[in-house]
Amino acid sequence: MKLVRCVYRNNVYSGVLKYDEVILKKPDIKPKTVKVDDVKLLAPVEPSKIVSVGLNYRSHAEELGMAIPEEPVIFLKATTSVIGSKEAIIYPKDVKRIDYEAELAVVIKKTARDISKNNAASYIAGYTCFNDVTARDLQKKDGQWTRAKSFDTFAPIGPWIETELDPTDLRLRTYLNGELKQDSRTSELIFDIPRLIEFISGIMTLLPGDVITTGTPPNVGPMCPGDEVIIEIEGIGKLENHVILK
Repeated sequence: MKLVRCVYRNNVYSGVLKYDEVILKKPDIKPKTVKVDDVKLLAPVEPSKIVSVGLNYRSHAEELGMAIPEEPVIFLKATTSVIGSKEAIIYPKDVKRIDYEAELAVVIKKTARDISKNNAASYIAGYTCFNDVTARDLQKKDGQWTRAKSFDTFAPIGPWIETELDPTDLRLRTYLNGELKQDSRTSELIFDIPRLIEFISGIMTLLPGDVITTGTPPNVGPMCPGDEVIIEIEGIGKLENHVILK
């Protein structure tokens, strides 16, 4: 099942996408079905926090010349950086380089604290595509990642949440202006999704709608104003964004 958020006739709805139709839902309003072409899809979730995982593909750590972590490396991205599919990534002024980073994102279904990896599946609402846009020059300059990862528009997510999916071996690809740049599989994750939920929920309470991004494979690279970037994950779909100058 594909869960969406969308605008229809100036109102925001949650909904379910079925083929070329969306079943719109809103509290105290009877559900109604409309054509998908008649709605504007939004980012499918409004998280209270985005918990991102760095260096979770062995080949990516090797690409960066960094040691394989012994436990998950996590950081937070500002929720104000969230945008949906087909929205613009804004290239900030005074930033010298921004990179794409394709990632599988996990959306949390219910409040999670100190969850065992054996019980993690029941806390997952579904999965979606994510682009962990990064100001690479600032990441290197700062030595920590908050500023480089949290500019407005630096968290494209979508186009929907897929609820019926086995995430253990999905093909993940990035296309820049139609050229394949990243191509890997989630089976190459160092720390799998149940382990990530166990680790993160042992540190902070995860709330419904929170997002965990699971790390990017090798071959990250720069984007420039005018570029189009597509993150495609098997079983989910395509997250499409373009880059504009601030």
